[in-house]
Amino acid sequence: MTLPGTLGELRGSEYRMRTVREELRENLVAALRAGRPLFVGLIGYQETVIPQLENALLAGQDIIFLGERGQAKSRLIRALTSLLDDQIPVITGSEVNDHPYSPISRFGRDLVAERGDQTPVEWVSRERRFAEKLATPDTSIADLIGEVDPIRVAEGRYLADELTIHYGLLPRANRGIFALNELPDLAERIQVGLLNIMEERDVQIRGFKVRLDLDLVVVATANPEDYTNRGRIITPLKDRFGAQIRTHYPRSGEQEAAIIDQEASSFEGLGVPLHVPAYMRELVAEISQQARRAAQVNQRSGVSVRLSIANYESLCANAIRRAILLQEPEAVPRLSDLGAMAASTSGKLELESWEDGEDQVILQKLVRTAVGNVFRRHFSVQEFAPLVARFEQGLSCETGEMLPADRYLAIAEEVPETKRILADLDEASRPATVAAALELVLEGLHISKRLNKTVVDGATVYST
Repeated sequence: MTLPGTLGELRGSEYRMRTVREELRENLVAALRAGRPLFVGLIGYQETVIPQLENALLAGQDIIFLGERGQAKSRLIRALTSLLDDQIPVITGSEVNDHPYSPISRFGRDLVAERGDQTPVEWVSRERRFAEKLATPDTSIADLIGEVDPIRVAEGRYLADELTIHYGLLPRANRGIFALNELPDLAERIQVGLLNIMEERDVQIRGFKVRLDLDLVVVATANPEDYTNRGRIITPLKDRFGAQIRTHYPRSGEQEAAIIDQEASSFEGLGVPLHVPAYMRELVAEISQQARRAAQVNQRSGVSVRLSIANYESLCANAIRRAILLQEPEAVPRLSDLGAMAASTSGKLELESWEDGEDQVILQKLVRTAVGNVFRRHFSVQEFAPLVARFEQGLSCETGEMLPADRYLAIAEEVPETKRILADLDEASRPATVAAALELVLEGLHISKRLNKTVVDGATVYST
């Protein structure tokens, strides 16, 4: 179907003029009635954040998301574009997406007055109706609202002529969604400039007052510490936002593991098949969950979900590297690969106090606690009493990051419970999976104080 190309053709079509708030509201209602999934990929928010967001959209409110880093605030905002129409008509050449029926700029008004029904119309996709800005202390009024363009003045226009203005991001986002990330980082004088944009629509640029009846939804993000405690956002601006929605981290290890599955890099095409046992993914998620409870970790800064994703990727990378070096047919991450997470963890945990090497000590404590929790979810210490008895009779087992998986088969022969262990973990009996499962059990027994552990030259020996 050919879209109208002029104002006259648009008037003769069935197109109905709607504000962006009406558009979002009506498209949301249609999606809810049809049962279509909304905000796909935002795991853990369906019962908490999403209902509040839907309420705010139905109410036609501007929104601010409060949450620590790594809580998918930006993803939430970008997902709002799915509720915009596929395309909308604008006056061709307009910088501010002038609606052909009701232009707001001098350019649009003059063109309609001159051309009438022959005013050219173009169609703008939903992706072009979303503007995003990271607030920084050096963000200026010119960036957000606009500035007099000296080139246009040099061409002969008067300073009082509205056509001399080069519009900023907000006017250019007209009839769409404008997102401002980390709002409290915006200088207070710039925050003042947003007041009229969000309420009265009056914009003043170098003494020239322009009335822009902007049609947009403003969505912002902020860290709760900056937003509520440090006084870095002016109270009148807070009052302009109709809805304040608190985001959160995954509330269970299952949700965190699902996010890892969704977001982690793929390792296909490397020539080494990768199999990650479910309990290893569970372990990575549990480490992040424990970090969010640790007193030594600054919880005001937060522990991003990116920590889980990066740790998972490091774990997999180390397993693949081992398989390549040892020419093994399959890469399976195991506990001895956890040391590879040091590099991906160091920059993502902000400690309450810092001393050289303390971050590694805290990581080791987190890993130890997480391993113990995962072990106890799958096994009980009592069921390994016969195995512990054999260790008391002189059995010892050696494990290590670069120990070939085949070497673990000899350990498995000394552990008749191996078949049952693999069944409990829902893992097939292959050398690499046997190695990973045995390392979990041996370390779990050590953490449960049933076995001793000695680390020498990268090798770990379990004994009593």
